[in-house]
Amino acid sequence: MSRLRYFEIVEAEHRILNPVTEEKLALVAQVCRLEPEQRLLDLACGKAELLATWAHRYGIRGVGVDISEVFLAEGRARLAELGVADLVDLVHADAGSYLPGEPFDLASCVGATWVGGGLTGTLALLRRAVRPGGLVLVGEVFWAEPPPAEAYRVLETEPGEFVTLAGVLDRVEEAGLDLVEMVLADPDSWDRYEAMHWAAADRWLRANPSDPDAPMVRELTSRYRRAYLEYGRRYLGWGIFVLRWPP
Repeated sequence: MSRLRYFEIVEAEHRILNPVTEEKLALVAQVCRLEPEQRLLDLACGKAELLATWAHRYGIRGVGVDISEVFLAEGRARLAELGVADLVDLVHADAGSYLPGEPFDLASCVGATWVGGGLTGTLALLRRAVRPGGLVLVGEVFWAEPPPAEAYRVLETEPGEFVTLAGVLDRVEEAGLDLVEMVLADPDSWDRYEAMHWAAADRWLRANPSDPDAPMVRELTSRYRRAYLEYGRRYLGWGIFVLRWPP
């Protein structure tokens, strides 16, 4: 079973595929001071909730790229529901190798920096997609406080993969970008994001007890749940960072 297939199952009822609320996603849009006809590229766009709601409220245009046909189908339905299907194109492709034909006003990757091999690589992808003076939005995990050594194994990460908030700033500045704002998840929104995974897995397993993927869904859900409760909830933070490429 692929990691992608697992998350298609456990995020079946999520509209936003990261630990922020609709209100905080709207706050990011306000921070960016979006205007009609601005163009946004969203790498690993998931179900395109960011693109759909911002196009609906602000009249922006955009392109979303994702590797999941399941998520893209839900994204297209959401665009149609909000009446903005003519403003946003969704592309089935590997976001890490997608090459835009021309620079965008904004470029984002909110919660999927694995597409660039980590934060530094993803910032390079986003920078090449945005015009000088444009905005880059990146959603990223950070250490809220230094973790014990055992946390790396349980959370399936390596030292240096994630950094503190100050470390995020260092990586942003090393990429030649300015950090101009941030909107952070809080413990409650993290809990809702994670706990919805468990509930979706439970419903799927009860509906599909004989599916060949059922043992893996059960095992991964158990492992990720324990990792979050044992270490993730205390030590990990998550935020959307608003960056500008200086003109």
